[in-house]
Amino acid sequence: MGMTLGARTARPLRWVAGLAWVLWALTLLAQPATVWLDRLLRQAGQPELTWLHLSSIPQVVAAVSAATVGAVLASRRSRHPVGWLLLGLGLSLALWGLTWGYTRYGLVARPGALPAAGYLAGVHNGLTLMWLSCAGFVLLLTPTGSLPSPRWRWWARVATAAPAVWLLGWVVHPAPLYPEYPSIGNPLAIPALPRPLLEVAAPIGGAVVLVALVVGAWSLVGRFRRARGVERQQLRWLAFAAGLAAVALLAAIAALVGLSGTRLLDAALGVCAALLPLATGAALLRYRLYDLDRIVSRTLAYGLLTVLLGGGYAAVVLGLGQLLGRDSSLVVAGATLAVAGAFQPARRRVQQVVDRRFNRRRHDAVQTIAGFSARLRQEIDLDTLTGELVAVVEETMQPTMASLWLRPPPAPSRTAGATVAGQRG
Repeated sequence: MGMTLGARTARPLRWVAGLAWVLWALTLLAQPATVWLDRLLRQAGQPELTWLHLSSIPQVVAAVSAATVGAVLASRRSRHPVGWLLLGLGLSLALWGLTWGYTRYGLVARPGALPAAGYLAGVHNGLTLMWLSCAGFVLLLTPTGSLPSPRWRWWARVATAAPAVWLLGWVVHPAPLYPEYPSIGNPLAIPALPRPLLEVAAPIGGAVVLVALVVGAWSLVGRFRRARGVERQQLRWLAFAAGLAAVALLAAIAALVGLSGTRLLDAALGVCAALLPLATGAALLRYRLYDLDRIVSRTLAYGLLTVLLGGGYAAVVLGLGQLLGRDSSLVVAGATLAVAGAFQPARRRVQQVVDRRFNRRRHDAVQTIAGFSARLRQEIDLDTLTGELVAVVEETMQPTMASLWLRPPPAPSRTAGATVAGQRG
């Protein structure tokens, strides 16, 4: 019996969905493997070589979120490249941490303890920018899955070749752990290739990858200017995530200048990488697509409320601490009661201010309903109230059609009429 067309097409789609979830599972399995390698490094007396610490937690979250969103997208829309790119982003981040611990334990802490550690040293360096390359292509191909125009084809080829050059340059580099461990060699090194050529080609490829990330973000600006309807709403989700990521990155850079550390910068990069998959998945799946104004309003309102109440709590604690002493329990109790009492009034006031600026539709709807409620107390004409009610519904909810049905008053029954007549007689 011949196989129908539906049966022939269903099987490859199942295999594609299965492949997506296998890659997702590999991303998740890489996390406990990295924890195990960090434990071996601590037992070997090399805790400074471990991968997982507080600043790398956002990167782990980014890897899991990117792989999860990518698996959902790839299993539902297998022909859309962004889902596979997100899977590549999450998997490359996970393998980056895994190969770090594997090579540091197998080449530095316990040389020869792990097989093929020398082969993975260059691969680890090559994975450093692979997730950034995937992120650049996600920005370039979102939300349609194709380039903004045919004129972008040459740049897509360059952006594809750059991470390949970067990866191959490190895979065949004679000293992949240079300059920390210059004595550790690479079994995949090609002696015929001059080392100066590799030291020039790999940085050029890495620079192009970084430029591609900026170009991908700029392409979204061009798309947003030309987009209309649903596509414009999809791009607004990405713009929201990009704004939050930019704030996190600027805060990390400012702290980096003041603290002279790099862990906060790593954490900010992980936050940026975690926001991009979530916004992309919501945009492509069109999940709550038109609720962005409400989300922005709530985010700003509760962010400002946290800052105001936190500052007020600190001010009350410091003020009462000068009078009653810092060790007094009355200080904490008074500050807590003050913050609890000011929460609801402050929340309403902050929400009104934010809605007036960032969620104007909701603010106007609230004002319209409040005005109608005030007129409702004074108006007694039913026809006037009916017209105003329909007008308010059309203005606030904007339905395609609005009508009002009023139940007629009940007619008096014959029994009731006969009873009244009998009483009169």
